[in-house]
Amino acid sequence: MSKKIVLILTLLAACVMVMAQGQRRFPREAFVTAEPMVHDPVMAFEDSTYHIYATGIGIQHLTSRDRKTWTVHPEPVMTVMPQWTHDSVPGFECHVWAPDIIQWHGRWWMAYSCSTFGKNGSAIGLLSSPSLSFPVWNDEGGIVTSRENRDDWNAIDPNFVIDDSDTPWMVWGSFWDGIQMARLDTTMHIAEGVVPRTIARRYAPDCTERMPNPTSKYAGTNAIEAPFIMKHGGYYYLFVSWDYCCQGSKSTYRVAVGRSRNVAGPYLDRNGRDMRQGGGTLVLEGDKKEYEAAGHCAAYHLNGDDLFICHGYSIARNGASLLIQRPVSWTADGWPVLK
Repeated sequence: MSKKIVLILTLLAACVMVMAQGQRRFPREAFVTAEPMVHDPVMAFEDSTYHIYATGIGIQHLTSRDRKTWTVHPEPVMTVMPQWTHDSVPGFECHVWAPDIIQWHGRWWMAYSCSTFGKNGSAIGLLSSPSLSFPVWNDEGGIVTSRENRDDWNAIDPNFVIDDSDTPWMVWGSFWDGIQMARLDTTMHIAEGVVPRTIARRYAPDCTERMPNPTSKYAGTNAIEAPFIMKHGGYYYLFVSWDYCCQGSKSTYRVAVGRSRNVAGPYLDRNGRDMRQGGGTLVLEGDKKEYEAAGHCAAYHLNGDDLFICHGYSIARNGASLLIQRPVSWTADGWPVLK
């Protein structure tokens, strides 16, 4: 039996267990590690505790007081999948991708991705809770849905950003026509009448020399995903991941950035090239010593420090996806540098 079939059967079995148990815990204990295995991590801080949320069955959850040792919690964020997720995304079960979390107006908001690998029939869902310490996550329905043969973008990899006028926005997407953006309303759903638009691509629209997609015959070749926007020094910085994740030691993931004075763009790289035309300045890639590749980042101004996190495909661990944390410094002309 191939490794791919084994993985699919394992995930399906885990999903069945989650659904059967409803709100009960998984039958295993929490454990502590200094080297957590995560994919697509994002971070939040509340009551002296750091929280990481990541791709996993029902969304993986880790906590730490010092960001050095992490408790991996056995119970996922979502123990029951809302029925609308299955109705909206054929083939989706409970392996939830790439969450994002933000605190806004006294409430925590978490977006998450429902999809199947290599296809753009996907949906981004929304949860909310007043607290992370004792969360009661409310299902707030779907934010946006993409359909195969209808949309030229993929509704995955959400990221919230609040602009200077306290207006929420969301960026998302991968492959097809690249990274999308839309303004949200006060319920964290796309505002009435707003149409998503592209703000970054891996390749310019007229580029004919694209690399073929090695991960799926269904997926597009515009190999960009995982947007994350950080505000610093009068600019909004758009981080994106280029090329291919999810292949272990064969992954080619890397992170690029552009910036704009306006949250809606245009985002330009250090050489002035528009990210809609394939622009982007590299921030991080595999060093071929510790990590083969690295990507799907988040960046924060947190407790007085600027912090960059992502996952990296460990060479020593045969391509396992591990948490990377790097302090951020800034050049004299305002570009991020990882320490």
